[in-house]
Amino acid sequence: MTTSLSSGLRDFLEIPYDKLEEKNLATKQARLDHQPADKLREVAVKALSDERGIKAVTVCFTDLEGRLQMLDYDKKFLLKSEDNLTFDGSSVRGFSAQHESDLRLQIDWGSLYWLPADIFGPGKVLVFSQVMGRDGAPYASDMRSMLKSYCEQLWQKEKMVCHVAPEIEGFLFKGRDAERRYNETGKFEYVSTGGYYHSLPGDALRNFIDAAAEVQRAMGFGNEKDHPEVAPSQFEMNFSYSEALITADQVQLYKLLCRQVAQKLDMTASFLPKPVTGVNGNGMHTNMSFSRDKVNLYWDAKGQDGLSKTGWTAIDRILASADDICLILNSSVNAYRRLDPHYEAPNQIKASPNNRGAMVRIPTGNERSARIEVRSVAPDANPYMVFYTLIRTALEGADAPADESKRSRTRFLPDNIYDAIRLFKSSKFVAEVLGETVQTKFAELKQSQADRCPKALGSLIKVPEIQFHHEVTNQYLWNQF
Repeated sequence: MTTSLSSGLRDFLEIPYDKLEEKNLATKQARLDHQPADKLREVAVKALSDERGIKAVTVCFTDLEGRLQMLDYDKKFLLKSEDNLTFDGSSVRGFSAQHESDLRLQIDWGSLYWLPADIFGPGKVLVFSQVMGRDGAPYASDMRSMLKSYCEQLWQKEKMVCHVAPEIEGFLFKGRDAERRYNETGKFEYVSTGGYYHSLPGDALRNFIDAAAEVQRAMGFGNEKDHPEVAPSQFEMNFSYSEALITADQVQLYKLLCRQVAQKLDMTASFLPKPVTGVNGNGMHTNMSFSRDKVNLYWDAKGQDGLSKTGWTAIDRILASADDICLILNSSVNAYRRLDPHYEAPNQIKASPNNRGAMVRIPTGNERSARIEVRSVAPDANPYMVFYTLIRTALEGADAPADESKRSRTRFLPDNIYDAIRLFKSSKFVAEVLGETVQTKFAELKQSQADRCPKALGSLIKVPEIQFHHEVTNQYLWNQF
């Protein structure tokens, strides 16, 4: 006989959703106002100190492959020891070598999130952190630090800001841990077969979307719209654009909250790019623009498709580097199933306002919303690495070939991870953007995952590409390989 622990003696913080939204939006606005780091820290530390109902702070970082890693610290301990939060980086697959295992977390206090108690537990808040090496410098494999530093440089030098808005698709499957159990079941079960925009109020998919959207709103995302997607049991919940680092954090939180909500409903939220054969896969279409002094640099009413010369230059540079950066945007074996032309695959290295097979689309916009949309990004990619790479490519990438015949002919992205790894490893541009150490380490990580899967994709999804996927991996099975 089991007995549950009584909650009658506990009095941990539980904040109504409307109050949570106010708190989280205020914190986000302070980041958008570019308040100094010491001011952000002062406000956050005072809030934690004053609120007696907080028991723990979840401190997050993201590994090289894009997995969100979380450590819970007792609040009192954290406030006393925030300058000495160490962890063993060698235990995080592919993050650091054994001889450099001792790494340090430096809290980014501006990224504090107040959490819904019914989803994450009472008395908890969450904050992102930067990873530092033993020498006190940002750790090379921490892409969040790299993105943060580059965006700060753009702001300080030019008062330039990059805005990003992702459209992240996912599937909802029956049962908890459906991905980790795939090696036993060999299948995923839909909760709905409705289809695009169609899901009756109160059915399983709609209940999930409604619940997840409420959490998203409470966490200050700035919701826009949500709906079932084209494939059965598929969903998309859009939130407002924001500065690149804030948006990357929200991508990680979006996937986390979806998984939490689904688990509470005895379901699984999956962000595998192509979990089911024969239906559309999941994407993370990445909308991007730059502004200076609140003026959208991508807007030109007289420009082709309403886009400025600056916007078209960014497109040309992204297309010119498409092969080099494909592995960054599509970083798993399974991701290359999504680049299938039969299912609106964005695998053509070209730009178009209407062709959804194009890697880059130019959505209809105005002086506020003019942007480019990079459609060939998978939802399992590291968002910090993706945004950082796209920003660097748009601003510093190689220009498109002057030869009009090379420009106009249709080229295609790699259709398998082995070609993508080869192009990534040989790219001088990638070495310049990421550094040779990260370039080598990331390629080795992806190769080790690919080597655990059949070399030829074939038409049917194979168990290993799910089982050894970086967001799914059963560590026990991985180590037995």
